[in-house]
Amino acid sequence: MPKVSVEIPQELLDDLNKHVGDDKKFVNQSDAIRTAIRKMLDMMDEIDKRHGRVKE
Repeated sequence: MPKVSVEIPQELLDDLNKHVGDDKKFVNQSDAIRTAIRKMLDMMDEIDKRHGRVKE
């Protein structure tokens, strides 16, 4: 998998880390970020469909 480097404000990283680790929703930061990106892309696809910008 390619690696991507991003800058994230500390307060967002702190919030993210509350959900990462043993007995939490995500096993690591990468898993949490991949999940967030997938969800955002799904939402964008839905918006594009509603606006007729997607050819099916």
